[in-house]
Amino acid sequence: MPQKILAEAEERMKKAIEGVRHEFSGIRTGKASAGLLDTVKVEAYGSSMSLVQVASVSAPEPRLLVIQPYDKGLIKAITKGINESNLGLSPQDDGQVVRIPIPSLTEERRKDLVKLISKFAEEGRVHIRQVRHDMLKVIKEQEKEGLIPGDDSKHLQTDAQKLTDKYTGQIEEMLKKKTAEIMEV
Repeated sequence: MPQKILAEAEERMKKAIEGVRHEFSGIRTGKASAGLLDTVKVEAYGSSMSLVQVASVSAPEPRLLVIQPYDKGLIKAITKGINESNLGLSPQDDGQVVRIPIPSLTEERRKDLVKLISKFAEEGRVHIRQVRHDMLKVIKEQEKEGLIPGDDSKHLQTDAQKLTDKYTGQIEEMLKKKTAEIMEV
């Protein structure tokens, strides 16, 4: 039973890490990355679909993304979807593929992006601390009900803190790497 509490909490913390990783992947660093377009939606076949469902995205050069639609009739819809995504990109289509040159970031924009990823990282840390809080609450309730002996309760609380430290440390590492990536000229 106690191990189940830990396993469940760890699973929720891993999801928080994945959430932060997903948010970070959508942040433009001045380098072409297919993950940059993960959030783009395209109106196709009467519904809103993600870009990766209707086209393949590649980065043949460090500052260029190329989108190859599976159906050439979707070129205009893809271009429109990218323009409406507020990523600050200027897609260019030639009737066959969509090319997106990735412009260099200004110093001010880099600082704004660092603030943004810091906010995402803090949201992830808050989520992880909330998971710890929920876990400690369950442990204390079970101790009060006599389901967990006092010593085991203390060990579980220590393990909860270790898990929290481990996953907040991972977020710190991700933040450090992404910050360095953004600030790199």
